[in-house]
Amino acid sequence: MDPVTRLFGAITDRVIEQPRRVVIACLVVTALFAPGMALLEASAGSDQFTDGIEEADALDRVNEQFEPAFGGDDPTTQLIQRDVNVLDRRGLLDMLATAERLSDRDSQRVTEFSAAAMDVAAELDEDADTPAAARDAIERASEGEIEDAVAAAAEDPGFATLLSDDFNSESGTASAALGVVSHSFPASADTQALQGEAQVIAEQAPGDVTAFGGGIVSDETERVIFDSLGIVVPAALVVILGLLAYAYRDPFDFVLGGVALLMTVVWTFGFTGYAGIAFSEVLIAVPVLLLAIGIDFGIHTVNRYREDRAAGASPETAMRGALGQLVVAYSIITGTTIIGFLANLTSSLPPLREFGLVAGLGICFTLVIFVGFLPAAKLILDRWRAERDLPEFGSQPLGAEDSVLGRLLPRLSAVSRPAPAVFLVVVLLITAGAAGYGAGVDTTFEDDDFLPPSEQPAYVDYFPGPLQPGEYTATETIDFLSDNFATSEDDTVTIYVERRMTSDSALRSLARAERDPPDTFVTVDGRASVDSVQSPIDAYAAEDPEFEQLVENSALDGGRPNRNLDRIYAELRNSGYDDFTGEYLADDSRSTRVVYAVESDASDAAIAADARRVADRYRGDAIATGQIVVFQAVADTIFDSAIVSLAAALGLSAVFLVILFWLLLGSPTLGLVTLVPVTVAVATLTATMRLAGIPFNAITATILAITIGLGVDYTVHVAHRFHDEYSAGGDVDAAVVTTLRGTGGALTGTWATTALGTGVLVLAITPILGQFGLLTAASITLAYLASLIVLPPALVVWVAAVERRPGLLFVGRLLAAADAIDVDVDDGTTVDRPRTDGGADAAVAFDDGADEATRTDGGVDAFEWQTDPRSSADDPSQKR
Repeated sequence: MDPVTRLFGAITDRVIEQPRRVVIACLVVTALFAPGMALLEASAGSDQFTDGIEEADALDRVNEQFEPAFGGDDPTTQLIQRDVNVLDRRGLLDMLATAERLSDRDSQRVTEFSAAAMDVAAELDEDADTPAAARDAIERASEGEIEDAVAAAAEDPGFATLLSDDFNSESGTASAALGVVSHSFPASADTQALQGEAQVIAEQAPGDVTAFGGGIVSDETERVIFDSLGIVVPAALVVILGLLAYAYRDPFDFVLGGVALLMTVVWTFGFTGYAGIAFSEVLIAVPVLLLAIGIDFGIHTVNRYREDRAAGASPETAMRGALGQLVVAYSIITGTTIIGFLANLTSSLPPLREFGLVAGLGICFTLVIFVGFLPAAKLILDRWRAERDLPEFGSQPLGAEDSVLGRLLPRLSAVSRPAPAVFLVVVLLITAGAAGYGAGVDTTFEDDDFLPPSEQPAYVDYFPGPLQPGEYTATETIDFLSDNFATSEDDTVTIYVERRMTSDSALRSLARAERDPPDTFVTVDGRASVDSVQSPIDAYAAEDPEFEQLVENSALDGGRPNRNLDRIYAELRNSGYDDFTGEYLADDSRSTRVVYAVESDASDAAIAADARRVADRYRGDAIATGQIVVFQAVADTIFDSAIVSLAAALGLSAVFLVILFWLLLGSPTLGLVTLVPVTVAVATLTATMRLAGIPFNAITATILAITIGLGVDYTVHVAHRFHDEYSAGGDVDAAVVTTLRGTGGALTGTWATTALGTGVLVLAITPILGQFGLLTAASITLAYLASLIVLPPALVVWVAAVERRPGLLFVGRLLAAADAIDVDVDDGTTVDRPRTDGGADAAVAFDDGADEATRTDGGVDAFEWQTDPRSSADDPSQKR
C-alpha cells in the first residue's frame, strides 16, 4: 500500500474508530478561535487598494510637500452651506453661528476657521479673527457696508475658492459656501468621532449648514458594509437553510450540517482577527466561498453515506466507504482550490493578497471540519438515534433512481451521446469565442464603488425595523461638492516634478511641456489650461508694479523669467500669495506641482495615458498622478492581477491535478480532463460580464478565482466518481449514468443552495456587492452545468483515447441501432422491439459469452457489447 493511501486510511480509521475524540478536538479548536472574531476590524474605502502604486506614492508626496487648497496639517472639518445667497447678512451669520458653536465645544478643540464670511468680517473689522467677533462685526454693519465688504473681499483671488462656481463678484452672490475648521488634534486622531459630533452640532445650528470630512465618509463606508450584511445574511440564511433542509430532509442532519458550516466561519475569521487582517469589501467573498465549499462537502458526505446505508451497510461500514472515496476527492479539491486562491498572492494589491491568504486557509479549515468533525458527529448522532429508536425522516440520497432527479440527470448526456468528440469540439470552439469576447470586459476603480448609494433602493422600505439601514449623506455631499466647487480633483491631473526650480531653465521647461496638449486636456488659445507656480507669479505681477518689473527684468529675451527665480519666489512668499505659492512650489524649491484641467467626458484610461505622455516631456524626475491617474493605475493593476492569477491558477492547478490523479488514482491525464469544464465556465463567465456590462472592480476581481475554485470542486467530484464506477464495472455508459444520478444529485443540491444563497447579495445596499452576488450565482451555475454537461463527454473521449476504443466516440449511433432491433438475451427469451424507422422488426440472439450478435433479418452483423442505458445503474453486468 502506497504512503498516500495509508495516510487516507489512517485518517478514516481515526474518524470512525474514535469519533468522540475527533468531535471534542474540533469543538476545543472552535472555542480557541471564537475570541479572534471579536478582534476583527473593518477596513473600507479606496485607500486600501493604493498601497504600493507608484502614482499613489507620488500623490502622497504631493500632499506632504504642497499646501492643500485649504487646511493644514491638523485634522479639518468642512462646513458646507447652501442658501439663496450665502453672502447676504443672513447667510453670513448662519455660517458664523455654526462655526461659533463648534469653537465653543471643548471636545472639538477648534484652532482656526476659514470661510468667506470671515474674510467679509475682516473687511468690516480687522480684529474680527474669531467666529464670535466676526458675527458681532456682521451684526453691527449696515446692508450697504456688508455689500462693500463683500466687494472688497472679492478682490482677493483666494476668496472665490471657498464659494460655489456660480459666485458673481459684481452682484456679490453665491448659492453655496465652504468653511474649513481646523482642530488641534494629531493627524492620527479619531476623525470619525470628531466629525460625527460636528455633524450633530451643525444640524442643530440655524441655516442649512452641513459638517463633512473624511471621517464621515469612512464611517458611512464602513457602516454600509455591515448594514448590507445585516440585510443579506438573514435573507441568505433563509434561502440556504431552506434548501439545506430539503437537501438533508432530516432535522438532525440539517442541524449537524449547519453547525459544521458555522465552525468553518468561526475558524477562518477567528484566525483573521488574531492575524490582524482587517475585514474589507473583498473579504466579503470569503464566507460565500466557505459556505459554497462546506455545503458541497456536507451534502456529498451525507449523500454518499446514505447510498451505502440504503444498500444495507452498517453506519461504520457506510461511513468508511463514503470517506474512503470522498477523502481523495476532497483532498484533490482542497489542494487545487487553495492553489487557485493563493494565486492572488501574485497581485500587487494588498486586499487581493489578503483575500487569497484567508480564502486558502479557510478551505483548509473546511477540509478538516468536513472530513473530521461532520463524519464523526454523524456516527455519534446515528448511534444515539438508534439507541432511542428515533425515526428516520429522510434517508434516501438525492438523485435516487426512482426520484425526479434520478430520472432527469442522466438525460443531460443525451446531447453529447451521439458523437461526444464532435460535441466537445463545438464546445471548445464556442469557449474560444467567448474567451475572445470576454477579454474586452471593462475594468474600473472608483470611490463610488465603496460609497453608500445617494438614494437607497425602494425595497428597503419593506424591511422590518432591525433590518432598516441607516441614513447616508456622504455620496450626496460629495456629488454636491463636485458639481458646485472648483476644489474637486475629478477633472484634473497632476504632474509631480522633482528638480531644482531655481535653475534658470525651470519655468521655461514648464512652458514647453504645456504646448501642444493632448486631446483629453482642456485648451485655452491652443495651450493647456494649467495651474502651476507661474499662476501666483502672474497674479501678483498684475497687482504689484514693482514685482511686475522684477519679473520682466528677469526674462532676458521675453517670455517666462529665466533668472532671479530664487528672488521671485522669495517675493511671492513674503506677499499675500504665500499659501497660493505653496500649492505649487515646495518649501525648498526642489519640486513643483503642475495641475492640468482635463475634459470631463474623456475616459479615465485615455486621460491617464495622456498624462503619462505629458509627464515624459518634463525635465527632471516627473510622474503623472492625481485621483484619475491613481484610480486608473489601480484599475489596470486589478485587471493585470486577475489575468496573472487566472493563468497561475489554471497552470498550477493543471500540474497539481495531474500529480494528484497520478498518485491517488494512477490516471494523470484525468487531471487535465477535469480542467476542460472549468475553462469553459471561466470563459463563459467573462463573456457574461461583458454582455451584462459588469466590469472587473475591487470585489469582482476575485470572481475568476471563485469560478476556478468551485469549478474544480464540481468537476473533481464528477471525474472521481466516474473513475471509481468505470474501474469497478468497465462500462462507460453505466459509469456516466451512475455518476450523473449519484454525484449529480448531490451537486444539484449544492448548486441550488449556494447559487440562490449567494445570489441574495443583489439585495445589498451597495451596487458593487449586488454585482458580486449576481456574478457568484452565475459562476456557480456555469460550473454546475459544465461539470454535468461538458465533463461526461470529455470523460468518454478520455476513455476512448486511453484505451483506444474509437467506437465510444459514436456510441450514440450504436444505441440508436439497438433501439431498432429485438434482443434475445441469454435465457433464450426474445424481446420484440418495433423499429422506429418504419422497417421490418428484427431480432438479435446472443449466445452465452458471444461477442457478436447475429441479425435475423438478413442484415449485416454490426456491433460489440454495449450496456443498455435502460438497465439498472447498479447492475452494469446487464449486456445487450
